Amino acid sequence: MLDSQFEIAIVGAGMSGLTCAQLLHQAGYKVVVLDKSRGLGGRMATRRLHGTYADHGVCYLKPKSDEFQNLLHHLVDRKVSRVWTQTIHEFVDGQIRASQKSAPCYVSANGISAIAKCLSIGLTLRLNHRVSEIREGWQLHCESGEVISARAVVVAIPAPQAAQLYQLEPLKRVEYSACISAIALYPTERQAEVEALEWKGLGCSDAELGWIGIDSTKQVDPAQPSVVVQSNAAFAARHLEDLELQQVGERLLQRASEVGLPWLTSPELLQVHCWRYAFPITPITEKYLAADTVAPLFFTGDWCGGNRVENAFEAGVATADELNRRLSNRPLNQQFWTQIRTTF
Repeated sequence: MLDSQFEIAIVGAGMSGLTCAQLLHQAGYKVVVLDKSRGLGGRMATRRLHGTYADHGVCYLKPKSDEFQNLLHHLVDRKVSRVWTQTIHEFVDGQIRASQKSAPCYVSANGISAIAKCLSIGLTLRLNHRVSEIREGWQLHCESGEVISARAVVVAIPAPQAAQLYQLEPLKRVEYSACISAIALYPTERQAEVEALEWKGLGCSDAELGWIGIDSTKQVDPAQPSVVVQSNAAFAARHLEDLELQQVGERLLQRASEVGLPWLTSPELLQVHCWRYAFPITPITEKYLAADTVAPLFFTGDWCGGNRVENAFEAGVATADELNRRLSNRPLNQQFWTQIRTTF
């Protein structure tokens, strides 16, 4: 029988949830992480397509803070991550140009979800577990019928979804924009054209596009070219409820082909994914929200302190620190990359 009694239950296995869980686990707490999906990472999502990989959520990581940079350096040392490129190009007014700002952009050769898998090492996970209700106690009722009991709860999912589990007014004020991703695989004979390109990723200022990434260039020896095209928010808002998603993906590839790669319209394989909660557009300034309850109940995510993966990481660290302070006097090392070094 599965254990259902824990000190801390964390809902959401994205960057903030896993960061918070790993820190508390390392501090000695009995922690469980629940997520509705079968995989880890939230928007740090990867599709495996016939032996190659494509990141159809977060495209790359470009750290700003020393703490996040040090975490990525550690992941590079462990060969989990690598620098993909120093320059993200831009597609503006029909022209491709290099960005004036140069900085290392980090990815993982086996897909960006590999970072989430590393952060989950040693944790107790309940995947494919959608939490439908949180009752005072705390008791987390899952759609599977399982009930998880915990002394404290951290909800680390998009704010609109968190608001469905617990009525906290600030959660209702966080708004998101959507994004639609087209994930395409191409014949091996296109590999030479891909290798000849001067760019690997394009940020797009376009009526419909937001991003074009040659994802196979993230791998050391790709089996065949893979490309991810992501919409902007306006396009996603128009097509989020469309039933024929394949046609939506084809439209994105058609627009992307206008960068000078006409073969983008003829993939061997095309998959489409909709991100309803892709980018927080009204994040809160705090790193977490705490409910006014006797037993600790926290809410956190990339909508706390910003809207990037790095903000999710910082929010997870801050939430773990505050929750630990409320529960006990156990030390909690803020040097996250040092704290988990022996775990990887």
